[in-house]
Amino acid sequence: MEPTSSPSPLAREQRFREIYDAVYVDLLRFIRRRVHPSHAEDVAGEVMLIAWRRLDDLPATLSDARAWLFGVARNTIQNARRGSDRRAALTVRLAEAGTFDGDGGTFSELVAQRVDIASAWAQLSASDQEAIALTVFDGLTTPEAATVLGISSAAYRLRLSRARRTLRRHTSSSAAGNPTAAAAPEGSIP
Repeated sequence: MEPTSSPSPLAREQRFREIYDAVYVDLLRFIRRRVHPSHAEDVAGEVMLIAWRRLDDLPATLSDARAWLFGVARNTIQNARRGSDRRAALTVRLAEAGTFDGDGGTFSELVAQRVDIASAWAQLSASDQEAIALTVFDGLTTPEAATVLGISSAAYRLRLSRARRTLRRHTSSSAAGNPTAAAAPEGSIP
């Protein structure tokens, strides 16, 4: 039996460097939205270590490798959080809003809209938050997001549709009690 030929150590290192250079910034951004910022680089390092160890398992294209690494990052984060509150997996952070000396125009409407969206976001399940975040925040395509979640593309589209509908429902109920929020543009809800 002949030994299987494997890529040279230099070729493996070159492939890893190409993947690292192409994906690391997006991966770190993906992780930062899910863990405390002080832990993000540790998680990213762990994901890249897994990528190095399983380099032969990484998909050939950079786009597919990116989705695969996002999936590894997601699983790494979930493993670290077992037993903790799953609803806290992803939160929306509002920038600290200072006082505004204006006439209560556009700025106050924007703040009210952000507060309504943040309130509605908090009412979503972790699954709905994740479905929306993968598309809106991470810019993944349907097949890539489905890969991250380990489900089919059709299942992801259905999950995303339900999540968006739920978010709209929650923001509509917030807007009903707030005349400023009721004036928010329809396209502002993901």
